[in-house]
Amino acid sequence: MASLLIVGALMAALIFTGCSENGDTSAEEKKTDKSLRLGLFNWAENIAVTNMWKVLLEEEGYEVEIVTGDKSPVWTGVAEGDLDLHFEAWMPSTDKPLWDEYESSIEKYGPWFEGTALGLAVPTYVDINSIEELNDHRDKLTYNNESAIVGIDSGSSLMKLTQQALTDYDLKYNLISSSGPVMTAAVTKAYEKKEPIVATLWKPHWIFSQVDLKFLEDPKNIYGQNENIYLVAHKSFADDHPQVLEWMRNWKMDDGSLGSLMAVIKDADSPEAGAQQWIEDHRDLVNSWFE
Repeated sequence: MASLLIVGALMAALIFTGCSENGDTSAEEKKTDKSLRLGLFNWAENIAVTNMWKVLLEEEGYEVEIVTGDKSPVWTGVAEGDLDLHFEAWMPSTDKPLWDEYESSIEKYGPWFEGTALGLAVPTYVDINSIEELNDHRDKLTYNNESAIVGIDSGSSLMKLTQQALTDYDLKYNLISSSGPVMTAAVTKAYEKKEPIVATLWKPHWIFSQVDLKFLEDPKNIYGQNENIYLVAHKSFADDHPQVLEWMRNWKMDDGSLGSLMAVIKDADSPEAGAQQWIEDHRDLVNSWFE
């Protein structure tokens, strides 16, 4: 769920207005029966599926614009009709506040992905299964020569939950703030050397398609229960684009398919180019969504 880049909410708000060169053409005026505006916030899986659907819809003759913003402005854009939809509502808990705020103006469809997860993860060859066991393995689970959990951006929800876990489980570890790419590089390097490591992680994430990892059990339920991911569209979307909605209702992904999509995009020249490559490599799966 980590941001791949930071886009200011003010910039997002400006983008959502859909201005023409002279600034007086609204997004609503620009819409056509075959045009769509997709909201995107910068989580790896969101970038992946949004670009995938851009490519697929353009193959079907649609004009597709991706509008990037922070999470809350994207939800607002869909609710106000400036955007047609976005692909990432974690329900029933994580995004419930946003859902409750905009429920009268939006609909959710899916889920297209079932079984999200947040928590602390280790390679499967590490012989522990619970967060409660971490203190017994402080001498092995090290990073930069100290007992440490490799984290991501310090302001993320996942890091805040991990700070709570340190307290509630009385963990004698240092929580390292870094970034998503730094964390995954550390995990990958340790895995290649068969070294122990513990890191903050979430599903869906491309690393699970390349590295055998397991989440540690969380008896105190610090990280909450697994959730599902839905797409969220404006109330009018079902009437305006019934065929597109039918395709999207057929769309399902799992750890394998979504992980491989994210992995291809990570290594591609651009997200759209990576999505195009993945589609060509998985045409049978993709075609099943359009039957």
